[in-house]
Amino acid sequence: MNIQNYINGEFVNPIKNNWLDNYNPSIGEVYGQIPNSTKEDVENAYLAAAKAFSSWSNTTLEERSNILSKIAHLILEKLDVLAAAESKDNGKPISLAKQVDIPRAASNFQFFANAITQFSSESHESIGLNAVNFTLRQPIGVVGCISPWNLPLYLFTWKIAPAIAAGNCVVAKPSEITPMTAYLLGEICNEAGLPEGVLNIVHGLGSTTGQAIVAHPNIKAISFTGGTKTGAHIAKVAAPMFKKLSLELGGKNPNIIFADCNYDKMLETTVRSSFANQGQICLCGSRILVEEKIYEKFKKDFIKKVSELKVGNPSDNSTNIGAIVSAEHLEKVKSYIDIAEQEGGRILFGGNKVIIKNCENGYYLQPTIIEVTNNRCRLNQEEIFGPVVTLMSFKTDKEALTLANDTKYGLSATLWTNNLNRTMQFSKQLQTGIIWVNTWMLRDLRTPFGGQKDSGVGREGGFEALRFFTEPKNICIQYESPS
Repeated sequence: MNIQNYINGEFVNPIKNNWLDNYNPSIGEVYGQIPNSTKEDVENAYLAAAKAFSSWSNTTLEERSNILSKIAHLILEKLDVLAAAESKDNGKPISLAKQVDIPRAASNFQFFANAITQFSSESHESIGLNAVNFTLRQPIGVVGCISPWNLPLYLFTWKIAPAIAAGNCVVAKPSEITPMTAYLLGEICNEAGLPEGVLNIVHGLGSTTGQAIVAHPNIKAISFTGGTKTGAHIAKVAAPMFKKLSLELGGKNPNIIFADCNYDKMLETTVRSSFANQGQICLCGSRILVEEKIYEKFKKDFIKKVSELKVGNPSDNSTNIGAIVSAEHLEKVKSYIDIAEQEGGRILFGGNKVIIKNCENGYYLQPTIIEVTNNRCRLNQEEIFGPVVTLMSFKTDKEALTLANDTKYGLSATLWTNNLNRTMQFSKQLQTGIIWVNTWMLRDLRTPFGGQKDSGVGREGGFEALRFFTEPKNICIQYESPS
């Protein structure tokens, strides 16, 4: 199936008629093509957005809210179709897409449909000076949203919903590896009555299409989720142009397990936080740090639980781990497993490619557990972004904290303990933007999302996202004293 760009409410071919193959990772075969868009396509998308901005930015909050709510409802109505498309495009189990990805995409639109009606400005009375200051929050204009392949519709909508809720118009690029649900979102937006030009979706490579969005002189803000190296390039291009930037980048997240935790809950959750979505979530706990006194028990129990996970066809509802997103990414992940022993690591489980019946050419890999003794090894310092975790033991709280913070990343951390003092101390001292205590991936959409260090710049979520997609303008009015 060939998909098209969505510009000014219409589906159009790329101007230069260049196309990219779109693969189904579960069988390793091309099943369609997508536009290989150029800066000319991006320019057309920008012009459509710029034309729509004046009208859209002046719509009432109620009108914007109603349209976003309609989009949310339509996403849920089309749950099965969207989940099947997501699974086919990405390789994730269809059960995961139905339970998490598509419902969350709907929630993103519904949340910001409600949030924009509660987003308020500030005022300050200057007592004795007969003055009042009030601050307007105005939409920026045309903004660029670039999303990754691991949670395609989930993260695409996470950016688009607050941008248009705040009154902006958008030029958006989904990952060229997983474009299908973004294409289907264009159809949904038309059905919901989103005005032409408010959202424009341009498909293509990051090096061409993405670059054209980032470098466009009149696209005034960039929201990007992806790799740290790409984020650094975007910053290098956009910062001298004084664009607003929100960069949600990589992670190498510690999962810190103390002996006083609820062991059964921890074990079950740790299997999920290690291998959900084939480990292709920036929040996965890829470095498992376990207190020495329970280390051997945990290792034995964890291996047993992981060995029970089913690697299989994503369309099979009993599958726990589906296909890796692409052949190239499979080889990247496998290359880290192959260097484990060179770095003093020991493969405790997995590490091999898997052949699935009737899907022999698909990109499958066993969930892999590697025991390491040195936190400075590449396995613990570099983002693998696949179904691979490392195990290390620690003796003291101080050692656990040192190990946890000893990477260039600072996105999230998970802490398992029932010690209140330890919880509070670690919560303050862990160098991450998100900390889960005795849970994982429990998200409240009102809260800020983002990381420290090389994990990014800025925050998404809740009013933080609406603040990013608006410009504050302060007005000071002085009035005469009563006579």
